[in-house]
Amino acid sequence: MKILMVVTSHDQLGDTGNKTGFWLEEFAAPYYTFLDAGAKVTVVSPKGGQPPLDPKSDTPEGATDATRRFKEDPAAQSVLARTVKLADVKADDFDAIFYPGGHGPLWDLAEDKNSIALIEAFYNSRKPVAAVCHAPAVLRHVVIDGQPIVKGRRVTGFTNSEEEAVQLTKVVPFLVEDELKRLGGLYEKADDWQSFAITDGLLVTGQNPASSTAAAKDLLALLA
Repeated sequence: MKILMVVTSHDQLGDTGNKTGFWLEEFAAPYYTFLDAGAKVTVVSPKGGQPPLDPKSDTPEGATDATRRFKEDPAAQSVLARTVKLADVKADDFDAIFYPGGHGPLWDLAEDKNSIALIEAFYNSRKPVAAVCHAPAVLRHVVIDGQPIVKGRRVTGFTNSEEEAVQLTKVVPFLVEDELKRLGGLYEKADDWQSFAITDGLLVTGQNPASSTAAAKDLLALLA
């Protein structure tokens, strides 16, 4: 079982002067869920090499079992420090694809032609596609059979109210909830910050950082 994880290379939070990137929990929790299930995991990013970590996701109060495990795992840190270039991988070589969130993907992966083509290749090959929190944004330009991939499908992602809570509604290029609805997705959500993941066919989406383990397990269930 080979799983491709795609993380952002974008580190600027709009024009605030603050840093962003990928969210540590949303990488670490799925990464270990996959490894512990016996999967071989390859991590890629648009630029390759060390992806930017959102500093807000790496605080003592935000620590989880998965992030603590990552902090003590030189092998995982080494994998992350040497991500493969996104343009250099093919869907044929993997069984599923997973996108961790953080705000970074709103700027790069959502618009990345290689990423869009990759998701389409996975989906058209009947291979599962998963994204959590802000990462469902990567689906915005993905087209299957002439329609947006999310159209008519049950999906979730970071809620408008969660974005308001972190005070970034005016900073992000678009709101994940609004965009999924605009594309015709059947958007659902749980209460803010609760774990919530949805599987519809081959598409798995998770609402927020707390949903990253659930989304990873749902992806594994599709591969079982």
